[in-house]
Amino acid sequence: MRFLSFHCEYFKYRTTKKSRSKIIENLSEENKQGIIQNAIVLFISFEKEDENNPFILKQCIKEIKAITQQLKVHNMVLLSFAHLFGELSSPEFGFISIKKLEEKLKENSFTILRPPFGWFNELELKAKGHPLSRIARKI
Repeated sequence: MRFLSFHCEYFKYRTTKKSRSKIIENLSEENKQGIIQNAIVLFISFEKEDENNPFILKQCIKEIKAITQQLKVHNMVLLSFAHLFGELSSPEFGFISIKKLEEKLKENSFTILRPPFGWFNELELKAKGHPLSRIARKI
């Protein structure tokens, strides 16, 4: 699993069209667009090796919590992003994992914005410019 995080003043998205993914999440009025303020935006890629690691989400949450505690941020964006290189997991595993990650983070009092899986999005964000505003991790 890999992620690239940006500490952003705001993040906004609007779905535009279906991707080539085998998994296309249904669109609704609630998820076809969204905006959140003062958030950690996580571009996340699940990898093939993660499919055999039952602790991958636990390890990921530990890393995310460490970043959010340093920055004192409780808002987060989870964006499936298959462009971080490595050997990707199956789309099914990626979809299930990002939904589980969302659920676990909500249980830990985070506010989550998650664009729908399997869609292209128009993105707008304003990243902050401090030393921890951009972080990459391979878990």
